[in-house]
Amino acid sequence: MPKVKTYSAAWLSKNAPGNQLFEPSAEFLRSRALSPAKKKQVPGPRRTIARRGTEVFVAVGREIRWGDLVYLKEEWTDKQSRRRSSVGVRVKREDDTLQSIDTDATDMGAGWRIIKTPVADDIRQLIISPNTNLLAILTTHTVHICALPDSSHLTSDDISPLKPKTYTLGPTTHVTSRSAIVSALWHPLGVNGSCIVTVTADATVRVWELSTQDRWSFDSPTTSIDLKKLADGTNVDQDFSASVSATSKAFSPDEFEMEVAAASFATKGSGGWNPMTLWVAMREGDVYALSPLLPQRWAPPPTLIPSLSVSIVTTVGAIEDDPSVDDKEKLLAQQQLQWIGEIDSQEPQIIDSVIPGEPALEVYTRPSRPGAIPRLQGPFDLLSSPETGDDLDSSITDILVIGKKTETEDLMLGEEDELDFDNGDQEGLSLTIICLLSTSGQVRVYLDTDGVQAQWLPPKSKSRLSRVLNAADAEAPTLLAFQAIDTMTPVEVNEGSWPVFSTDVVSRYNFFVTHHAAITFISLAPWIFRLESELRGDHEAGTDFRIGLLVNSQSTRDRVYAQQAADVGIPLAACVAIRDPDLGYFLLSATPYEPIALTFETPDDEQVTIRQESPVREREMSMAPLDFYEPRPVYNPPHTFSESSILPELLERLRTSRHKTIVNQEVKLSPLTLSIFTDAHKVLSDETYRLGVAAAEVFRRCELLQAELRQQVRKANEVKGKIDTINGSHREDNEPDNKMYERRIYEAKERQERLTRRMEDLRKMVSKTTSRELSAKERAFVEEVKAMEASVSGPAPGAEVGTRNQAKQLWRRLEEVKRLQAELVAEGEALKTASGTSSPASSVELRIPQDIRRSKLQQVQGLLSRESALVEAVTSRLERLQASL
Repeated sequence: MPKVKTYSAAWLSKNAPGNQLFEPSAEFLRSRALSPAKKKQVPGPRRTIARRGTEVFVAVGREIRWGDLVYLKEEWTDKQSRRRSSVGVRVKREDDTLQSIDTDATDMGAGWRIIKTPVADDIRQLIISPNTNLLAILTTHTVHICALPDSSHLTSDDISPLKPKTYTLGPTTHVTSRSAIVSALWHPLGVNGSCIVTVTADATVRVWELSTQDRWSFDSPTTSIDLKKLADGTNVDQDFSASVSATSKAFSPDEFEMEVAAASFATKGSGGWNPMTLWVAMREGDVYALSPLLPQRWAPPPTLIPSLSVSIVTTVGAIEDDPSVDDKEKLLAQQQLQWIGEIDSQEPQIIDSVIPGEPALEVYTRPSRPGAIPRLQGPFDLLSSPETGDDLDSSITDILVIGKKTETEDLMLGEEDELDFDNGDQEGLSLTIICLLSTSGQVRVYLDTDGVQAQWLPPKSKSRLSRVLNAADAEAPTLLAFQAIDTMTPVEVNEGSWPVFSTDVVSRYNFFVTHHAAITFISLAPWIFRLESELRGDHEAGTDFRIGLLVNSQSTRDRVYAQQAADVGIPLAACVAIRDPDLGYFLLSATPYEPIALTFETPDDEQVTIRQESPVREREMSMAPLDFYEPRPVYNPPHTFSESSILPELLERLRTSRHKTIVNQEVKLSPLTLSIFTDAHKVLSDETYRLGVAAAEVFRRCELLQAELRQQVRKANEVKGKIDTINGSHREDNEPDNKMYERRIYEAKERQERLTRRMEDLRKMVSKTTSRELSAKERAFVEEVKAMEASVSGPAPGAEVGTRNQAKQLWRRLEEVKRLQAELVAEGEALKTASGTSSPASSVELRIPQDIRRSKLQQVQGLLSRESALVEAVTSRLERLQASL
């Protein structure tokens, strides 16, 4: 769960250059002030913020503001530092200071530009392409494709509005006389992100393959599917394209039950059929799937076609001769085999990617068999538990699909080449997750346990196949309800609201829910990996214990931002999450009047990386003050105070109307005067009511401010008390502070030494208890040491002495030398004694020459010295070997 550090960004506040990205224009304020009296706001999704890296595109009315958040933040920080330094150096007069501030304000245009668009109505949605080179601009009924300019235009000296090349998508298809557009999705498998899928409220799906070099590609779709016709289709040869005539206004059950609320694709890196499966959610709660929905030319990721080939061939081989498998599954497997066989027979076209550094793309052609248009699967039977209920509480507004993880371990087994995958798509759950969002802010989480696969209608000639598939229509596919999460209180529920989903940048199992009252963070990670381990069987505990853990592990829900006045007339734009080293973990949303910026605490892994790679950053973080305060949302005064009254405009209209003659006359009692006074009273009563509500809100905020101030003072006193306790100011004795500090330092050192000794004892104990067996080389080394010891020092007592090679053993040679020495010494002593007792004549006869005796003694001494040196060398070597062990 992310922890909010700040609820605002100073460089996006008023009088800052970043605030101009969200500041409403005068025309927008005027039209908004008059709209309550003229027409009601049309409900629908509001996705008016799109991003390209750290660049954001914000729709304000009919124009788009484009800016770089990092550049704006750095410019604002530099100006603030220059302003503080100039104030510290010299003191200016008040008029000079105001003039300098105004001069700075006029120089705040760098870093953002205005993009002019040819739209005729307010922009409702901005959807950027996967390659971030195209931007889809949606109103309620029209779609425009804008070729985004280069980022260098943000830092140029020219600050005039930009007019990039903009194309109208379907100038005769998406018009105000036709059905409204509910979703525009860039196809995950489009070539270089140039394929867009539009879904209208009348259940019509259109696939557009765009090319900026061919303007005709924007006029008509390559594939058009009417889901109402497809739901009743019986064979693939029927015409399922949308009707070119105007939309019928007559009531029909299909129009009511198949009114589309939203549509969604899974990500490109998802496994199985997910990247080419379009999920469609109806307002009444039904869910449909269209798989495979592909453009005529598509570029799959490297593992998609091999994984599908292996899965299809394995399935066909397993069920082909199995009598227990029904005919529907066999026919479906044969259709899939025919489809993948046509792809395998193609030679893909290799083209370069438009993104620098990305590998080349393999472009395939959509198979023509079994058919270009898939079968409509659904409506899905939403299997609900007693806790979640049987039916949805209100109308559906949005759908989010999280595809299953990619299974690449078995696919790349035995392959030498390693492919670069996104780690986020290889982790998680091996099931597809479908999340539905209703008007009441309730999120329903469903699991696709069966797995949606590609299906087609049978050809017209095969009547048997048609009968089999039509007979199987009674068995509706199912989705298992896992959890229901409420993001609104009963007081905040309003039928005019339109909550939407927003993805997160940290994990694909995290997302945000934005509605008119708040922004809520939801994470499915607490149970995703636990459920995956249960599906794989990687567990040791009992079944009851594991099921209890899985049931009790609910999704994380946290309301990160709450709007001051939960007014449907002031909706929140779908939030956008950004993670950047300069911005941090950043969340951006907006009201029609101002931006909403939240900064979350960065995860620990990123902080550790920054500290290791940047010593300057580590020093700055160590010198930063401690954040022991509680972050609070910034209070913005009600916008009613800044809005101008519409009464002068009402009078101006009266002067130019056909009743302008009575403006300068005396007031006379007449029906016309009563009507004019009634209209003026309505305007004044509405304005005074809104002013009174705003004043009451200011009064409540002032009371809350007093309570918060008292709380801050109380916390400051607590911090002061802790500091005094550390400093020793609370003591009654007269002990000097230095001695107290020395005593505390001495006690801390002693405690540290005790802990060090204890840790060393534990380490020795662990090293003794965790002994391991010796390897073959270590055992051979020990035997060699023992043999060397036996050869030098002799065998141990009680050990058996071998008779082989005993002459070569050093200890026997040493004993032999000692024995010879003893014999020679004894013989010499005997000769000396005999020479002392004999006569001189006999002593002359037995006298040994001096040179012979000296040579013999030298030989004995040399032999002894050699043997002693050898023994000492072997002994020292033995000691070293024992020490190394």
